[in-house]
Amino acid sequence: MMRARMEQELVGLFTMAWMVEARDPFTVGHAWRVSRYARLIAEGSVQTEQVIAQVAVAGYLHDLGKVGISDAVLTRPERLIESEYEMVKEHSAVGARLLEGHPLAGLLRDAILHHHERADGTGYPAGLKGLEIPLPARIIAVCDAFDAMTSQRPYRRALSLNEALNHIERGLGSQFDAEFGARFVSLGRAGGFDHILGHSDIGIRVQSCPNCGPVVNVFRTHEDGDSVYCRLCANEFKVRRSSQGVDIEPTGNKGRPSVAVALPDTELISRLILDAVGHLES
Repeated sequence: MMRARMEQELVGLFTMAWMVEARDPFTVGHAWRVSRYARLIAEGSVQTEQVIAQVAVAGYLHDLGKVGISDAVLTRPERLIESEYEMVKEHSAVGARLLEGHPLAGLLRDAILHHHERADGTGYPAGLKGLEIPLPARIIAVCDAFDAMTSQRPYRRALSLNEALNHIERGLGSQFDAEFGARFVSLGRAGGFDHILGHSDIGIRVQSCPNCGPVVNVFRTHEDGDSVYCRLCANEFKVRRSSQGVDIEPTGNKGRPSVAVALPDTELISRLILDAVGHLES
């Protein structure tokens, strides 16, 4: 596939993944973090540049199939009941179906379809176990679970880094691939995730509305003094940049309902695609 066409195909997929994630304001930065964790683990296990790029791209797109889940289920503020959980479990198969006939399906489909398989064979949708699970899916499974554990939800607190790593360590060989899970734990304990955990982009920590939680999108392209808004209540904040990083400051004002609509971070999407596309061609 020509480079320009591949970039165009990826823009469409990444934009769709961004908008799917934006439907649940509590998942700010989830796709980016999973992609970054997955890239680090693939690099640390001495994969080829093509596999590293494949894992990073599939990590960003792993929840694409959630486009088929209703808002009532996807944004439910309490734990899901069994019937709702069964609906959510369909997202990996839906994501794979979305890629049918797509030029990049051969690179991405299996990772998206099987990222909820478990090493002991009790995962879904196919009950694969051990090395039956495609390599990218084995990596993404660890990264996805870790990010879910360390992210705040309305119905539970986020686990600390050590709590989440301990959970992964206990699940090596059962929930998680033993090799990639062990690499993940080792890298996390060495501080390798400090620039990813709690961030939605490089140098951008997840920002929270004091009323609603971590539902304020801040992009690297935002400048000091720019206005940003809570995705739920439309409270206005000003972006404050300093030598310590990026923060937000409440103004006491509210925006119109239209400002709470999430727009894709086109600069981040372009950056991730340019980082991967040359290696995917090889």
